[in-house]
Order: sequence, then C-alpha cells, then structure tokens
Amino acid sequence: MDTLEAFKLKSIIKELKPLKGRHTEFVSVYVPAGYDLNKRINQLLEEQATATNIKSASTRKNVINALEKMIQQLKLIDKTPENGLAIFSGNVAEREGDMDVKVWYVEPYIPLNLSIYRCDKDFKLEPLETMLMTKNVYMLVTMDKREATIGVLKGSSVIVMNSMTSAVPGKHKTGGQSAARMERLRDEAAKEFYRRISGYIKEQFKDLSEIKGIFVGGPGFTKNDFVEQGQFNEEFKSKILAIKDLSYTDEYGLSELVDLCNDELALEEISEEKKILKSFFEKMAKDIDSIAYGYDDVKKAIEFNAVDHLMLSEELEDHVISELDKLGEASGATVHIISTEFSEGLQFKNVSGIGALLRFPMNFV
Repeated sequence: MDTLEAFKLKSIIKELKPLKGRHTEFVSVYVPAGYDLNKRINQLLEEQATATNIKSASTRKNVINALEKMIQQLKLIDKTPENGLAIFSGNVAEREGDMDVKVWYVEPYIPLNLSIYRCDKDFKLEPLETMLMTKNVYMLVTMDKREATIGVLKGSSVIVMNSMTSAVPGKHKTGGQSAARMERLRDEAAKEFYRRISGYIKEQFKDLSEIKGIFVGGPGFTKNDFVEQGQFNEEFKSKILAIKDLSYTDEYGLSELVDLCNDELALEEISEEKKILKSFFEKMAKDIDSIAYGYDDVKKAIEFNAVDHLMLSEELEDHVISELDKLGEASGATVHIISTEFSEGLQFKNVSGIGALLRFPMNFV
C-alpha cells in the first residue's frame, strides 16, 4: 500500500463523513477502471434532466447544481484514470437556502471494479473505507461437531469459501459397553472431521504469510478441541487472535464471529503502529542517538540516508506529510502514518509528530 496515498484517502473520508444533506441531494459517483468517462458524463447529464421532476424546489435545485459541478469537473479529465475514480458533490452551506456546492475528486490507489450513482443525505464512502482495509486478510472458521464453515474477512467483506458436514454420529441413550463404544466412535469421527477441515485450510493457504490472523468460533467446546487436535503447526496456532462462543456455524456464524471480534480487529489494525512507537520511545529513553525527532533533525537524517523507519502523525499538515513521505521513500525508509486514535499515537503527536528509527547513530547537538 502507498502510505501517502492511503493517508490522502483517509483524509478525504474524514472530511466527507460528517457532512449531511438536508434531503437526498448529495451525489456520489464511482467510475470503474477502464470505463468510458464520456459515457458516464452523458449518464449524469441524463440524471440532471431527470432531476427537474423532483417535487421539492430546494432539493431539485441542490441536486441539479451538484450534478452540474460534478459534470464540469469530469470534463476537465481527459479519460478515466488507471484505477478508476470516485467523485462527490453537494451543497454544504450551513444555512438552508444558501448555496455552497463543492466537489471532491479521488483517484484510488487500488483499482475500482464497481459502478455507482447515488443521491442520498450523505456520501457513499464504504467502497473507499474498504480500500484502506484490504491490505489485511483474516481467516474465519465457525464449527461444531456437525458442520463447519470456512471463510475470509477481506476489508469489510465476509467471503464464504467452503461448508463442510461431519460424519459424527448423534448421541444415543445406551449404557455399558455400547455407550463406551459409541463415545469412541464419536471421538474418532470428530478427529477425522478436524483433519478434513485443517487439510482444506492447509490446501487453500499454503503460505500463511498472506493471513493476518485467524478467528475461530462455535457453540460448546468443539472449537477448542479443533484448535488442539486439528494437526496445525505452531505458526497456525500463533495466528489465532480469538476463539469465540457463537450461536451459529453457517454463513450467519461467520458474520456473528466478525461482530464479536471487533475489538480484536481494531487492536490488530493498530498493532504495527504500537510496535514501532514502543521501539521509538524505548530508544528515546535509553539510546537517544539511534532516533531522530522533530522536522529539522529528521529531515537531516533522511538526507544522510540514515532513516530506517519514518513515523509521521496523521495530524501533521498535509504538505509536511507529503514532503517527508517522498523524501523518506526515496531514501529507502519505511514510512508509517501514525493514527491518534490510541494513547501512544497521541503521545507521539505531542513529541512533534515526526520521528525516525535510524540505521546508524547520529548526534544532532
């Protein structure tokens, strides 16, 4: 993922998300990669003509003006960008009756494969929000002794990969040797079911490096037995982020599992930032020559090709982030845009919001 492009996208989402129209008058348009831009402009001209039928005079005026502003912006573009585009327009005047129509234009860094036209009270931002998350893929397993469903969470999309049923016999009210024999059969069938599930997972994900984490869920203790008896290696087990009690084991169970793992997902999304900041603050206390902070010192370290990891707070001015990001990447540094949505991120912002872990010690005195 391009760090600077991701930051720009996040900034636009942050700007647009709070805006609300008084009626269904905010226009959102997504043009997929490879789509004829002139064709989309003609479609918007048709929508503009149709908007003259809107009963409310204020809504009619706002929609027509928003479309006009959008069409004029699109006409300035020669053709659809390589990855498609998203464009938003609406009257954002604070007082009703006033006119302040604005337009926002986004060239995504991930190809768009969807075509959308929507008028609503807010802008449709979900496809852009999903882009920020698609770098991480999580495996989902829901199961009991009767069935299992395997899927992945990619961005905000839950994708079902496979559903499997077991050959575990049901419980019978028998006693003595028959009961013991039946229990052995149940255990053997359960272990065979676990092996089938783990075999499928190993076949689909030969390289676990593409999986950010694994969530397992289901009713009862079967899910725990599966983790222990499913013949998984330590690498697989180390990626398990949570095991949850669920009501369902089918496709609905996958969605339920994701809902119950929101806290773990949120922590995982910022875990890399937490790790890099932990190292930064530890070195600040014990090995100050191995870090740099503040605009002047960090820029000097970049110029000496000394920066290994460059950290920039998302609260910095856009031009500062853009400048240092380009310099850092050109020098081979790994650039991190640091969120302020957790305590370490806020602490880093207060230290100037610009920091670096160095490849070799430097003295800035």
